Amino acid sequence: MKRLITFRHAKSGWDQPATRDFDRALNDKGKRAAITMGRHMRQLGMSFDAVIASPAVRVVETLDAMFDGYGKRPAVGWDRRVYLASASNLLEVVQEGPDGADTILLAGHNPGIEELVLSLSTDAGEEEIRARGEVEEKYPTASIAELTFGVDHWAEVDEGGGHLVRFVRPRDVDPALGPDRID
Repeated sequence: MKRLITFRHAKSGWDQPATRDFDRALNDKGKRAAITMGRHMRQLGMSFDAVIASPAVRVVETLDAMFDGYGKRPAVGWDRRVYLASASNLLEVVQEGPDGADTILLAGHNPGIEELVLSLSTDAGEEEIRARGEVEEKYPTASIAELTFGVDHWAEVDEGGGHLVRFVRPRDVDPALGPDRID
């Protein structure tokens, strides 16, 4: 069995208009959310054998903060193809994953991450239907999705072949990390 954890980068800032999209950094709320999600992943006992990520600054900073919360700093395979990739391009990256890794953490951007999760998962049970509905509604920044596949090789992962076993948003862990409200 193979397990894929997708992780959308945390909230970044738009306060430097001259900055290229690739170079946008996390804002304070994004850093807090990434640390919180790292702690939550550790508490859930989630582990991964390989990390593949976009080299965009906001993803690099998200992983740095998440690893601070998680308590471990694994090596990261930075892959430029993950930057703003479509679901089909992300699937190719996953299919090229090392077979020695049973679990891969893929960190990147929307809409590709959201579309990948939806394309890989099926509606096989009440809990999965609920989780898919939440993903369809919105895959917020710093959220994680966990999918399992009954395959031996990453090359066998394909659309509709996985099960969405978990979808966690920062606000699910700490309500203060939910959407900003204008009252």
